[in-house]
Amino acid sequence: MIVAGVAACTGALYSYQREFREFEGEDARVALAPDALNPSEFVWGRLMYPSGGGGGRRFGGFGRDWRQGGRNTNWTNDYPSGDRHLMTAVRRLTRINARPIEQPINLEDEDDVFNWPLLFAVRTTSIQLTEPMTVKLREYLDRGGFFIADDMWGPGEHQAIIETVSQLYPQRELVELGNDAQAFHMLFDLNERYQILGQWARFNGMRPLDGVSYDPHFKGVFDEKGRMTMAIWFNNDTGDSWEWADDPSYPEKFSALGIRIALNHIVYAMTH
Repeated sequence: MIVAGVAACTGALYSYQREFREFEGEDARVALAPDALNPSEFVWGRLMYPSGGGGGRRFGGFGRDWRQGGRNTNWTNDYPSGDRHLMTAVRRLTRINARPIEQPINLEDEDDVFNWPLLFAVRTTSIQLTEPMTVKLREYLDRGGFFIADDMWGPGEHQAIIETVSQLYPQRELVELGNDAQAFHMLFDLNERYQILGQWARFNGMRPLDGVSYDPHFKGVFDEKGRMTMAIWFNNDTGDSWEWADDPSYPEKFSALGIRIALNHIVYAMTH
């Protein structure tokens, strides 16, 4: 009876999950794997979000509806190849039964976000969540979800995600993670961290994206019980380190650190 009950609950869970969707993105070099949609214990969530500019909360900075994806929407940066390369690493380097493809997640899709353990948001330079989306994301985090934001360079690009954190939790601080942070010691000990540059750095003299922000920051937001619920990676292009991990011309040291940081945070999110 217990087995039957578990099977019934599992079936119910999958019946309420939003179906897999694939959008036009920056990089589609990695095709769907044969087992892409097999049930698994971990799925990498790619947060779809509106950005300021253009038509405001409906449109991306180039006037395209962010719900439709496309190369001109910030949330599709490094998508989907970066996500799929990272999931290959998860499957090879951990015992987590991870789905090999990402799940694009829209906070407007009723309660779908609660089906997925982790949300990744990239290039949140002008992220502009509506009030209902902010409420939904806060509830998601309070229920045990985990959120990562990556690839913002300099104070101008940092501000939008800082304001988003403040809107979510006015009483919580965005703090720098020290060497003793658990997220740096889950699978790999990462006491030595350095700035992760993107594929673009090969063509600009290995300089930061804005040319001046040489100081990488790995920050977190913690709840009242000391659990980190949000990780914010400033002045790093961690997504590129996954996306170009198979390119011999891309410096291996960036992929080495970027993959390890991501895996550590995934394990942290799955165990805390």
